[in-house]
Formats: sequence, C-alpha cells, structure tokens
Amino acid sequence: FAYDAARDVYVCPAGKDLIYRYTTEERGVQVRRYWINECQTCTLQSRCTTGTERRITRWEHEHLIDAMRERLSRDTDPMTLRRCTVEHPFGTIKAWMGHTHFLTRTLKNVRTEMALNVLAYNIKRVVSLIGIRRLMQAIPA
Repeated sequence: FAYDAARDVYVCPAGKDLIYRYTTEERGVQVRRYWINECQTCTLQSRCTTGTERRITRWEHEHLIDAMRERLSRDTDPMTLRRCTVEHPFGTIKAWMGHTHFLTRTLKNVRTEMALNVLAYNIKRVVSLIGIRRLMQAIPA
C-alpha cells in the first residue's frame, strides 16, 4: 500500500484508492482512518487482508516518519556515519565520567552534569583542532 500525499489516499496493490474516512484520537494521538469497501470482489484480497475490507490507520505526523525512511534509504550506511560522529565523543565522555554513573541526582541535575561534560568535550576538541591562541582570538569576536 502506497500513500499518495497529493490526493490523501492509499493505493492498494490492485490500484484502488483507500479514501480518508475520519480522524480519531487513540492514546492521545490523532490518527486518520482510510479504507475501501471493494475488497470482497477483489482477486488480490488474500494478499491484502483476511477481513471483508482493508483499513489503514495513519498518524497525523506520519509524513515525518516517511521523510526519515526516505533519508535512511538514500544514505548508504547511516550507522557508519553515526559511529564516526556520535560514538567516539560519547565513549570519551563516558571514560571521563569513570564508566559508572552520574554524580548528581534528579533529572535536572543530571542534565546539567551531562551538559557540562559535553561543553568540556567541545572546548577540548576546539583546542585540539585550532589551538588555544586561535580560540582566544575568536572568543572576543
């Protein structure tokens, strides 16, 4: 089933449109319902549904998930990029913290502690990339 955003319909494998019927709220989330009533006479029914019709639920922000899937399919290996950009700083900060636990309690304090660790990492990284003299020159600017 493919979603056609321009027409706001889902297209089934047989080429029929599952049209928008109504919007409802489930567990605090707005969802849209689509279905078609022609499944009983379709030759492809066994591939699509075991019921009398196929119903599809779409989250109101599903376009964000679609965009993410499109980006992930476009990139050759997102995990390689993640390992290069995220895992090393995280491992370094974790080593600085002693591989154990946060020294503070409560979410607010833990966020502050982590923010300070990230700030220290970023400053140390800038110093290693451009040097302390260029950093000091850039601070007043």
